[in-house]
Amino acid sequence: MAGFFSRAMATVERDEAPANAPLVPIDATDAVRRVELLDSFENAGLGWFWATDAQGRLIYLSPNAAEKLGWEHEGTLGRPLTDLFIPDEDGDPDRAERPLAFLLSARNSISQLHVRLATEKQVVWWEIAGKPQFDSRQRFTGYRGSAKDITASRETQLDAERLAQYDSLTGLANRHRMTKRLSATLKAYRNSKRSCALLMLDLDRFKQVNDTLGHPAGDELLKQVAARLERIVGSKGEIGRLGGDEFQVMLPDMDDRGILGDLGQRVIQMISQPYSVNGSRAIIGTSVGIAIAPYDGLDTEELVKAADLALYAAKGGGRGQYRFYSSDLKDGAKHRRQVEEDLRDAIDKGELAMHYQPIVCAKTHEVKCMEALMRWEHPERGNISPGVFIPVAEEMGFIKRLGDWALLEVCRQAVDWPVDLRVAVNVSAVQFAHDDFAQFVERALNQSGLAPDRLELEITESVFLGDTGRAQTMFKDLKSLGVRLALDDFGTGYSSLSYLSQAPFDKIKIDQSFVRGATEKGNNNAAIMSAIVSLAEALDMETVTEGVETKDELRLVTERGTSHIQGFIFSRAMGNDDVIDRLEKGELKFTARGPAKYRADRKTVFRRIGLIHEDFRYRVVMRNLSKTGAAIEGLLDVPVGTQIVLDLGGGQLAVAVVRRSNSYSQGVEFETALISNGADGLCTRHRVSPYDIEAAGRPLSSLPQDPYALMAGGQTGAAGRRKFVEVDINNPR
Repeated sequence: MAGFFSRAMATVERDEAPANAPLVPIDATDAVRRVELLDSFENAGLGWFWATDAQGRLIYLSPNAAEKLGWEHEGTLGRPLTDLFIPDEDGDPDRAERPLAFLLSARNSISQLHVRLATEKQVVWWEIAGKPQFDSRQRFTGYRGSAKDITASRETQLDAERLAQYDSLTGLANRHRMTKRLSATLKAYRNSKRSCALLMLDLDRFKQVNDTLGHPAGDELLKQVAARLERIVGSKGEIGRLGGDEFQVMLPDMDDRGILGDLGQRVIQMISQPYSVNGSRAIIGTSVGIAIAPYDGLDTEELVKAADLALYAAKGGGRGQYRFYSSDLKDGAKHRRQVEEDLRDAIDKGELAMHYQPIVCAKTHEVKCMEALMRWEHPERGNISPGVFIPVAEEMGFIKRLGDWALLEVCRQAVDWPVDLRVAVNVSAVQFAHDDFAQFVERALNQSGLAPDRLELEITESVFLGDTGRAQTMFKDLKSLGVRLALDDFGTGYSSLSYLSQAPFDKIKIDQSFVRGATEKGNNNAAIMSAIVSLAEALDMETVTEGVETKDELRLVTERGTSHIQGFIFSRAMGNDDVIDRLEKGELKFTARGPAKYRADRKTVFRRIGLIHEDFRYRVVMRNLSKTGAAIEGLLDVPVGTQIVLDLGGGQLAVAVVRRSNSYSQGVEFETALISNGADGLCTRHRVSPYDIEAAGRPLSSLPQDPYALMAGGQTGAAGRRKFVEVDINNPR
């Protein structure tokens, strides 16, 4: 079939022009040669032409275009143009284009519009252009346009865009895409009054994998971590790798901290399971920080900063934990930086000291060993918990120096004890990883004069990371010195029976997490303890159950057959002078002192909170707090059954009913149980929404410490008759 332009004209045949023929340019009036030019362009497939009538029906399409698409040319003519093309509705929203149907109906010019052909067997993209045509009386007669195939170039462009937005190693979104997606989501959700949660996490001990197994193994591990995260999160959100071992998870329409806490815990548990990497076994962990928009931040920068602070707090709490953001974390981050600065000089200034907690025989309650525990008495801030400064030391690369100092100090002190008790010293994975560790232990023994069989080295399973052959060599070197070895924190997530069959341990320490709740009905921890004890006995190893605090726990672990017990039920850690004083007096037996029963969820507190009843807000003191209720003081004679709301701060309102009342003291039961905040505290599942504060006439912002007062406009209890009388309780903090 002749081309669109040539069909109305006769083809002029010409003999081949001689070499010296004169130049004959194509004039605008030379219709024949102009049509030939367009036909050659069309037939070469460089582009095609199309035309419609005034009703939008196709009256021309380049024949070779229809042939390439597998369309019957005659059957295509007469169809509406819009039936042939599908607009690009899945493209970048920042480059959103007017739909083709709109442009045609408005009789607008079409320029570089990307459309997908309505083909079933192949994906074809065209870039089309066209202009509306009018006759001499300015009546619309249809469109005349052109098209070109951009399928290949579009795929190349999309590949480039994917590379720019996704991490090449894991296939997850990269930092650029996550920032862009989070910004767009928060902007849209602010208008529609919706929430969005953000999880920040990084990997614990990942550097050891790179250092021990090499960077290719580290890359493989990151791929496996990404795959595990995708299985956990699924379609609920988007996961990104920000770089290195940092990951981010965005969860739209999520503000329930109970669900988020459970998700954070599942992430920690899943990531902490062992990995097989290039034939080696690798063990890592993770910490998670959680922030929620609009509560903790309105824009990307504010929300990311909040999640970062929560992650910082999770790592500072001992790693392998999650934390929700709260406004007081800003002070915590500042304090942590100060701890880092002061810790460098703590040894030289004599601020660190070793304390000792007894490990007693389960049958006789006589002390058999002392575990050395480091304490830091800061001259200005007082006692700083090891749970605070040990993670900081690990992060700043200071843990080896602390560990070496502790080992030397313990050997020096223990040799002067009046009784030849064993002393246990914790060994970090960083210390153990140094090739000269056995020589250092030998030097500490020689310098102090401590008998080798009195020194017990407590080692966690993380020392098996990577090169197990090297670990076995180190164990052999240590045992040749005559020291004892204990496997610490057994059963906390990385346990492998192969360790016990290969490593020459003298003792297994059962982690205190198996003691907590073991006495409660339906708890499986007691059965797990029995299994560990049986295993240790079969391997001719001692067992120590850690963290025993109450008499029912003591009775349980004794019945389960543990050979040794450690915990507050017998003694807290004591200074070296106190140890010497007790041993000189021959006081080797410890008496069990502690509560009769373990109470899982009740925590002693002492702080002022708000209590809301009807239109009044009172100030009361909360004495203790559990998931299901609290004890408060400060209001006289509140009737049992009174409905109240406790304002726990930071937008946390807990609906409750008074179940016990005596003078100015009440016990209340919550309508909805509290949840763990990821640390040692409790929090509400939901908080006062910033959108509700905005609806009360205040500017939209993240939650202040006292949002209820903003909503009430400072008018709570300003008028009317109060039902209860406030009582001042000893001016609590």
